[in-house]
Amino acid sequence: MIETTGKTAEQAPRPLERCWNKYSYNIPRPVKTPMYKMMIKNITPRLYQESILSTCVDKNCLVVLPTGLGKTLIALMLTSQRLKCFPNSKVLFLAPTRPLVEQHLSTFLKHFDIESDELAVFTGQVKPDKRAEMWKKAKVVFSTPQGLENDIISNRTDLSDVSLVIFDEAHRATGEYAYTFISKQYNRKARYPRVLALTASPGTDTEKIKEVCDNLYIEGVELRTDQDPDVKPYIQETDVVWVPLDFPKEFGRVQKHLKDCYESKLAEARNHGYVKKSMGMGKIGILKLQGALHSEIAKGDKSFEILKTVSLLAEAMKAEHAIELLETQGIAPLNAYFCKIYEEAQTSKVKAVKNLAIDLNIKSAYILTRGLIEEEVEHPKLAMVKKIISDEVNKKKDVKIIIFNQYRESAKNTQQELESIGITSKLFVGQAKKRGTGLSQKEQKNMLEEFKNGEFNCLVATSVAEEGIDIPRVDLVMFYEPVPSGIRTIQRRGRTGRQEKGRVLVLFTKGTRDEGYRWSAHHKEKRMYRELDTLKAKFHGFVERKDSNLDKYISPETNLKVIADSREKPAGVIKELADMGVEIDMKTLNVGDYLLSSRVAVEYKKIPDFVDSIVDGRLLDQIKRLKNTFERPIIIVEGDGDIYSQRNIHPNAIRGMLATIIVSYGIPVLQTKNVRETASLMSVIAKREQDPDFKEYNPHGSRKPMTLKEQQEYIVSSLPGVGPTLAKPLLEMFGSVKGVVIASPEELQKVGKIGVKKANEIQRVLGERYGG
Repeated sequence: MIETTGKTAEQAPRPLERCWNKYSYNIPRPVKTPMYKMMIKNITPRLYQESILSTCVDKNCLVVLPTGLGKTLIALMLTSQRLKCFPNSKVLFLAPTRPLVEQHLSTFLKHFDIESDELAVFTGQVKPDKRAEMWKKAKVVFSTPQGLENDIISNRTDLSDVSLVIFDEAHRATGEYAYTFISKQYNRKARYPRVLALTASPGTDTEKIKEVCDNLYIEGVELRTDQDPDVKPYIQETDVVWVPLDFPKEFGRVQKHLKDCYESKLAEARNHGYVKKSMGMGKIGILKLQGALHSEIAKGDKSFEILKTVSLLAEAMKAEHAIELLETQGIAPLNAYFCKIYEEAQTSKVKAVKNLAIDLNIKSAYILTRGLIEEEVEHPKLAMVKKIISDEVNKKKDVKIIIFNQYRESAKNTQQELESIGITSKLFVGQAKKRGTGLSQKEQKNMLEEFKNGEFNCLVATSVAEEGIDIPRVDLVMFYEPVPSGIRTIQRRGRTGRQEKGRVLVLFTKGTRDEGYRWSAHHKEKRMYRELDTLKAKFHGFVERKDSNLDKYISPETNLKVIADSREKPAGVIKELADMGVEIDMKTLNVGDYLLSSRVAVEYKKIPDFVDSIVDGRLLDQIKRLKNTFERPIIIVEGDGDIYSQRNIHPNAIRGMLATIIVSYGIPVLQTKNVRETASLMSVIAKREQDPDFKEYNPHGSRKPMTLKEQQEYIVSSLPGVGPTLAKPLLEMFGSVKGVVIASPEELQKVGKIGVKKANEIQRVLGERYGG
């Protein structure tokens, strides 16, 4: 039977969770102020917000509400209700970016009756130890998910007393995004869990929407559109106008050469047998085929035909991108792309880039593009943007306009053109530095404040401004091009029409992919609302219990602990182990990647890294150190690819190394298919190795040499850079371990292969105060 709560009996809500709220019908309603209003100030909830709250109080709920209709107020009300029900609990508010986190903090400071020192902000700029200290004192914590994920793994954050987690922009809770891991951990550890998921657009695909619901343990959906009767009175009308533009005749020759290039690459790929003549090969089709071919290559198929096809598809994708730039952006962005291709061809070893650079169609298109730049021929979109913005500024001096552009180079060009005609504007982009552009989060925040305050008229933005930016009054939003994503279309459009009537202008070039993207986004948005209605009506059929099929290997009474090297990325195996309930202790390990007991260390490698470490010599050094330090070392090689086809190295070289590891050093080499299998194997070994009566184990190993001579060599070999090779000469020179310890750096250097640096490091380890 399907269990609609998604929880075991031990995880089910405690009786205390049934404390009164205005929607509990089995308890007499008191005359006092409803619990959810007790901590709210300077704001009055709307009827639809109270209606939505009724579901959120009783169930983990996904709230889908158009931008600007107060999703955050629902979070405020539910926070009040949970803190009143569970006075000693905490509330966790997650948002994907730092500006969004600070935006939510600002809302709580303004509308929530709580001391400011009980609100805490966690971002990557706050050090882990400081976050751990802040966590203990705070009642409401605002955080980006990535940093919190690390804190949960390393046990600096205890989720057991969190009575509510709010996931803003909840549509991100798919795949490996941090929301998914945090939700699993919260669902497992919290004593009185409740989840509130907020989004304006959860997705257009049924499976994606269901994935979001599954990952966040959703039990109910509250959906409102601008046509719902309880929402409609609060909706500000938004006029959407599509502005058609003719594709310039001058661009036609460039377009023809690019299309000929694209078709020639696909035709040649068909000759190799991997592309069917009837197969539709748009961008998505090419990406899917590339993924399938790369999978075959990983399994060992490195035939000329498959490698050549992969290269040809990469060339076709680049030609397709050039066509898109020409049709939707203009000559300047296309020219910049050509320049990038020719620059990369000079230094890159990628054949697709080199082949494209010498392709006659690409060369011809580039020459024609340079000619159009010299003639100052541009895409009509740019002239239309300048005309519209100029007219808007002339009508209203303090007008606020956002122009969205898919591409940073094109956005930069647009902003410069606006400045050239006297329009005050700024370029709003992400953090990555590309060709001299890039903003830190602090710079982004300051720019948005300047825009809010009317210090400039026009914000020219890439996709970074599509999500969650709170600017109360934007007079006009302009799409430089339609985007094929229903989610992104909704988010762009939602930047206007918040407090008063909004306007949206969408520029599109007739007879190009702009028209296709227009209708694609339209149909995806319609489909999203249909799917959500269906999901809402049949929701209980979608909710399933999320149990790990590996949990049976870890009995509840066994507290397993694994020490992981702090330099390992907190993803993959570490997250899988944490999902199984294994305690993870992150430490800097000199030998091995994971310690499963005092005698078992694991050197963990994926197949490409394993082969690379053979080539560069790292592996032999690592296995020597493993053998000298631990009694039962293990090497785990992960991946389902062919280990013998990773690099241009003879298979016998790999076989020889495997033989050396297994026979000469007696270290088993185990292969797993994926991170889940690796984590499962580690957990089984750890359970076998660890005695539950012992809470700690020695991370330095317990291999005890049999003779006094071996013990002395063992101690000296552990010094930095010494190892078993130099341990004997040192003991022979100074006579005893004590003699080595008291030797000066100058005396140590008399032993061969010990230089100044190594001698000083030995003395530093031996002489500095512990804990310094």
